[in-house]
Amino acid sequence: MNKRVLPIIAGVSAFTFTSVFAETQYITADSLINPESGSSTQNVALVVEDGKIVSVGVASRLDPPEGATHIDLSGKTLLPGLIDMHTHLMGDPTKAWGYASLGIPAERGVIWAVVNAEKTLNAGFTTIRNVGSEGYEMLSLRDAIAAGEVPGPRMLVSGPPVGIIGGHCSDNSLLPPAFNATGEGVATGPWEMRAKVRQNIKYGVDLIKTCSTGGVFSKGTLLGAPQGTLEELTAIVDEAHMRGLKVASHAHGTTGIKNAIRAGVDTVEHVSYLDDEAIRMAKKNGTFFSMDIYNTEYTLSEGEKNGVLAESLDKERQVGGVQRESFTKAVKAGVKVVLGTDAGVYPHGDNAKQFTRMVRFGMTPMQAIQAATTTAADALGRSGELGCVAVGCRADIIAVSGDPLDDVAVLERVDFVMKDGAVYKNN
Repeated sequence: MNKRVLPIIAGVSAFTFTSVFAETQYITADSLINPESGSSTQNVALVVEDGKIVSVGVASRLDPPEGATHIDLSGKTLLPGLIDMHTHLMGDPTKAWGYASLGIPAERGVIWAVVNAEKTLNAGFTTIRNVGSEGYEMLSLRDAIAAGEVPGPRMLVSGPPVGIIGGHCSDNSLLPPAFNATGEGVATGPWEMRAKVRQNIKYGVDLIKTCSTGGVFSKGTLLGAPQGTLEELTAIVDEAHMRGLKVASHAHGTTGIKNAIRAGVDTVEHVSYLDDEAIRMAKKNGTFFSMDIYNTEYTLSEGEKNGVLAESLDKERQVGGVQRESFTKAVKAGVKVVLGTDAGVYPHGDNAKQFTRMVRFGMTPMQAIQAATTTAADALGRSGELGCVAVGCRADIIAVSGDPLDDVAVLERVDFVMKDGAVYKNN
């Protein structure tokens, strides 16, 4: 057998990645963290063909295929590509808050999103959910990334959230009545809710987003106040599930959290005011929690300077500490918790800063990594494909210097990023 291995050339242009799929790649590194088994292996080698992992083993016992491209990551730790379950790529936290957002056209937001997508990928996040925008623009970015036209993570896009008049995430409450402004996803009653879900599906969304309570960044909504009736929420979930789509529901308040779980949503976002009954319900139903426990720090330190409304800053002060206490309770009780950061509320590319907070407030480093890999893949219904480093998994692989199991903060400095076998970053 010819064991000749070709060296990889770092710094390849982002627009040549499609050619990598035809290659066989032989990757070696000092160690590999496998979140599926919860274990770490030393001196590892992987073989990648056509964007998938075909072999994993100890380097001394796994020979490189003939003619393979050798990616030598000596001194590095390998992990599966990370998954962020709650992002807003069109968001820029340094501008467009409150009334200033009325002067920003969607086209400008799309330009920001293209830039933010590359930042997110370079941070090691190879898959994201984009859970809410005013229109369907992010479907085009999703498709452009999938076609290799621009670099970015694999995107699952919700389109406009479905919700009530005057509600968080569905309506626009900034303009006075004379403008008669209504959000794209506004509906009243179960049948209108179903119609909005059907419209989203018509245009090709990957999941449905709704809101069952008020939110921090919407004018006039209350964090604890439920939004929509249980009948309306159930109609949204039923319509989506009939078509094979999952549902994410924004919910800060206790009643809204429970209503979302009762309606059958797949993930509850934020989950701030959590009680024991809601925890029991989530465990019984297999509901996933996505709790953004980093961004409160950015909002409270930079929000006023960035133009965040005083009302929103007050709500963030109310909810930040409570949400972290709820995170600790949920983890301790064994609820399935995924990493969801609300990127766009803070700068894109800083997604991994949440790992240290997840560890500080109750998780082990391995649990935090699993929240962004295997548990997130399970929530997406894509276990064995994403968030894993086993035979048959997509070749989404990142590398860092140091051991995240000793210091999870090293995930904030990703040196190598591969998605579907294409190398996007190699420092």
